[in-house]
Amino acid sequence: MKVTKRGMTAALAAATVLVGMLVTPGCSGTPGGGSSGTTLKVGMELAYPPFETKDDAGNPTGLSVDFIKDFGAADGYNIVIENTAWDGLIPSLQTGKVDLVISSMTITADRAKQVDFSDPYAVAQLALLVNKKSGVASIDDLNAAGKSVAVKTGSTGDVYATKNLPNAQINRLADESACVTEVVQGKSDAFIYDQLTIFRNQQANPDTTNAVFIPFQDPEHWGIAVQKGNTALLAKLNAFIAASKTNGEFDKLTNKYLAAEKATFDSLGFKWFFDFS
Repeated sequence: MKVTKRGMTAALAAATVLVGMLVTPGCSGTPGGGSSGTTLKVGMELAYPPFETKDDAGNPTGLSVDFIKDFGAADGYNIVIENTAWDGLIPSLQTGKVDLVISSMTITADRAKQVDFSDPYAVAQLALLVNKKSGVASIDDLNAAGKSVAVKTGSTGDVYATKNLPNAQINRLADESACVTEVVQGKSDAFIYDQLTIFRNQQANPDTTNAVFIPFQDPEHWGIAVQKGNTALLAKLNAFIAASKTNGEFDKLTNKYLAAEKATFDSLGFKWFFDFS
């Protein structure tokens, strides 16, 4: 801390520095402390409705926004959302620009080397959005010369395609909307992403796309990421997640944001995001 007040004694300056170090570690005060008025900076990419997005006024909204604000209300934090590009989320956490990341992020071994993850707060499976003229009816149809697949760079769809589709052309793009456009326009045969995203985009483009929901890998688990070693904040997050599984928090969020999708998933026999059985 730089002391700028002229005439301040050395002792007072040292005391001020010490107090500042005690109450303002990192970027946001006392992450994990939960004292009234503590601010938590939360990294999200506001480009994935209905989980993380913006309202008409440009303010953060969505299921993840409500969830982390409910955590803040329960544990005495002021929540500040930092809209961050996907590939900048983990670096922002590592450098202390944000205190945690909740952005529909799958827990993976590679990511767990860089950050600490909470217990899972959602479960998801990969699916395919395919162009109707592609002839693709399963994931195996994509692993062939002349086939192309769109993936969001750095997503688990990207990881899956890289490991399992060596014969396909992989088109890596910055966001989901670009991947969907690739398939709608026939520039890519398929887009790999979670079932809910595929479902919503197939409903929006019924004339040009089909959806392939047959699971082709184990369910993925989404977690909240914190900086390595931030055990105090992690413990509070895990306690809130555990409580949310039994106190109706996830039911409340589903009814607000995903009621129609939940009904459709139930009718199709798909595992729901908040089904932890």
